[in-house]
Amino acid sequence: MPAYDVAVVGLGAMGAATLHDLARRGRRTIGLERFEPGHDRGSSHGESRLIRLAYFEDPAYVPLVRLAYRNWRALEAATGARLLTVTGMLEAGRAGSPIVQGSLRSAREHGLAHEQLTAAQIAARFPAFALPADWEGLFQPDGGVLQPEAAVRLYVRTAQALGAVVRTNTRVLGVAPTAAGGVRLDLGGGETIEAGSVVVAAGPWIGELAPALAPHLRLTRQVLAWFQPSAPALTGPKRFPGFLLETPDDVIYGFPDFLGTGVKAASHNASGELAAADDARAPAAAADIDRILRPLQRFIPAAAGPVIRTDTCVYTRTVHEGDEHFILGPHTQWPQIVLASPCSGHGFKFASIIGEILADLALTGTTDKPIDRFSPARFGA
Repeated sequence: MPAYDVAVVGLGAMGAATLHDLARRGRRTIGLERFEPGHDRGSSHGESRLIRLAYFEDPAYVPLVRLAYRNWRALEAATGARLLTVTGMLEAGRAGSPIVQGSLRSAREHGLAHEQLTAAQIAARFPAFALPADWEGLFQPDGGVLQPEAAVRLYVRTAQALGAVVRTNTRVLGVAPTAAGGVRLDLGGGETIEAGSVVVAAGPWIGELAPALAPHLRLTRQVLAWFQPSAPALTGPKRFPGFLLETPDDVIYGFPDFLGTGVKAASHNASGELAAADDARAPAAAADIDRILRPLQRFIPAAAGPVIRTDTCVYTRTVHEGDEHFILGPHTQWPQIVLASPCSGHGFKFASIIGEILADLALTGTTDKPIDRFSPARFGA
């Protein structure tokens, strides 16, 4: 008999949530993390992540986001932690903006609470914003902010308390099916681990463990910046929502100053590419900061003070027909190997439900959640 029912490779957002769900179900589970939970080498750090129900990318995501909200609140209730702060969510752009129209479509299709606002109405309600008169906006009252490092560490701690084994600073070199229908993980130096199944949630390293996916992935450098508000009274979570602005040449998103660390903002578009996950990521340069600061100065002047700090992270984007949808599902040849992510820069909010889904797939090979569009089979690999 294998030593474990399920092994989880990678304890970022998706892996940590999966480990927690498996442990909650009483399964013999081991989680392996190359660094430490909450590290800054992948995509699950940076203090804050947006969560929103109306989904411009595709209305099909909405049922999953609803389940994610449910699970985040259940985790908070079970642990006493506070991970989700409701601030509302404002998306805005020129009249006809694809982002605003896409979210409006989602809101209408799924009966979500929302308001369509003019630029003047936005300024009256959220005076930090000074948008052009020909812009439109969509406000979602249920939108908010999640704390990624805190969530990842909480998932790992609670999984350990429920009996999961966790090995940090442990690199998995390979994953292979066994003749008995399980899996063997190669840790180097002759050390292996056997399990009934494995969830590979390795973020930007997933192409190294599932090489057939590598041609369909693009690793991009993303720069984050925190700014000292020029009008602090206008940028706290009660008067300043999470935001997503579709400017003429970029997509800028950001967060209220909900922890007293400044207004965080970033571009969703790439600031360079990486050939491999271990490549050095250049720290934020003046041009990177200016790219974020200029739209703040123009559209949210109350947030556009001096830079407090910067950081970088990695998006692992799917490039299959440019869909940037998730990868979630069993390997096309070996169903005991479950592949998870990349999430193309918009996945963290789903971690609480994706952990449940991946646990289903690892234990039964199927799930009742709507994930057909995310199947690895769409790559033909």
